[in-house]
Amino acid sequence: MDRADFTLVHSLRVRWGEVDKQGVVFNPHYFSYFDVAVTEYWRAIDYPYPEAMTGAGTDVFAIQATAAFHASAAYDDVLDVGCRVARLGRSSMQWVFGIWRRAEHLTSGEVVYVHAHLATRKAVPLPAPLREAILRFERKPPGSESGRT
Repeated sequence: MDRADFTLVHSLRVRWGEVDKQGVVFNPHYFSYFDVAVTEYWRAIDYPYPEAMTGAGTDVFAIQATAAFHASAAYDDVLDVGCRVARLGRSSMQWVFGIWRRAEHLTSGEVVYVHAHLATRKAVPLPAPLREAILRFERKPPGSESGRT
């Protein structure tokens, strides 16, 4: 994972309540850090999430989430969370994440979201303005998905 591939890197500080008895960040919190980065990504691309989707009767739903832990973060560490859209499908997006403490790579992750109609939960195409905003923003253009919706 190359930190330079991430157009968006958001810094945050580990809080006391995120640390377990071992003195390290309890692993589910890394998914919260990914979520914070996604929120900052929406802001960075100037896409009005969630209003733009929910106003049209749609939203994105996570269908897969993974993380690999390479080293541990501890209380009061300042972490840099990289977030990028690695693949765009017709209705899905693969987000990739990296977390660093200074130069040390701590965590890698991925979340796949599917854009779906709220009432039916059936996949629908990603909104064109969202797709265009992502393609304008990303330093490393997202690939096309095969085998996903």
